[in-house]
Amino acid sequence: MALTRLSVSGVRNLHPVNLTPSPRINLLFGANGSGKTSLLEAIHLLGLARSFRSTRLTPVIQYEQAHCQLFGEVLFADGLRSQLGVQRDRQGEFVIRQDGKNLRSAAALAECLPLQLINPDSFRLLEGSPKVRRQFLDWGVFHVEHQFLPTWQRLQTALRQRNSWLRHGRMDAALQAAWDRELVTASEQIDRLRQAYLQQLKPAFEQVLAELIDLSGLTLSYSRGWDKERDLAEVLQAGLERDRQLGYTQAGPQRADLRLRIGSHNAADVLSRGQQKLVVCALRIAQGHLLQAVKRGRCVYLVDDLPSELDEQHRRALCRLLEALDCQVFITGVEAAQIESFWREDTPLAMFHVEHGRITQTLAHQE
Repeated sequence: MALTRLSVSGVRNLHPVNLTPSPRINLLFGANGSGKTSLLEAIHLLGLARSFRSTRLTPVIQYEQAHCQLFGEVLFADGLRSQLGVQRDRQGEFVIRQDGKNLRSAAALAECLPLQLINPDSFRLLEGSPKVRRQFLDWGVFHVEHQFLPTWQRLQTALRQRNSWLRHGRMDAALQAAWDRELVTASEQIDRLRQAYLQQLKPAFEQVLAELIDLSGLTLSYSRGWDKERDLAEVLQAGLERDRQLGYTQAGPQRADLRLRIGSHNAADVLSRGQQKLVVCALRIAQGHLLQAVKRGRCVYLVDDLPSELDEQHRRALCRLLEALDCQVFITGVEAAQIESFWREDTPLAMFHVEHGRITQTLAHQE
């Protein structure tokens, strides 16, 4: 899939935007603070109804505006098209529409427009909390396993019920047992889906990583969130008193983690920022390959500040790997020359100059 039309209003410093992007490579260049990242943020808002730069909407919406609006047209591999629209206000309320119909959640947006973000904060996938790595893993499972979302929703409902009971104790024994059974069933299903996905992801990741950098000894493993030798029901029962004291459930898939290690060390502790960025790029490109293989879909990659932490050799290698995915890419840099020469001459490419929030197309894409 590819974003073939994009309209943006009310986002940060951007003047009203109406673009016809290339279905392949889109280069955004301009001075720092000109609005390049804000355009990527707008695409992220369209695909997920949230920003990757702020958990609050107030700084995202222009000062004099009550809300921001985004519209896009997505072209699928089978030739079908879908119209997406998102409006968000300062209070966090949102309106999401697909093909003229209101949607209750952003899941349909994410399914239509699978987004991958590579930016200067990408190292957080290695250095950040387990929650960041669970989100990465679950992004992949969501996009290749239709069972994941309803099972995840069941898990969240059961977990909320159990945690509420742990804090307040207002549930009879029969109801408590029923919610525990639901929690265990959903947890085991999520665990199976995650493990199956990771088994497919690992060889793809290893192959992509080898094309970017030689990191012999790097391993990727999964910790499911409870003792692998014991059933979750047994673990929950054994930890019940401690859970009551804490007021939440300690064991389960909500505690899972992806572990990247070199020998006995966490990869984040021994790799440079540049090496970490390449590892994250390999993980995200591997997810793109897996999406193509399983669902014949394609990610849209948002690559902010490509030169950050990477030398020219690795920038070129990363661009070639993105090019090989045959997917749509939006990529930013201060100077066009920093990124323009890294693509094959026959690759459809469009260039946009960004200055003081105004976006001007300087090169229309060539098929």
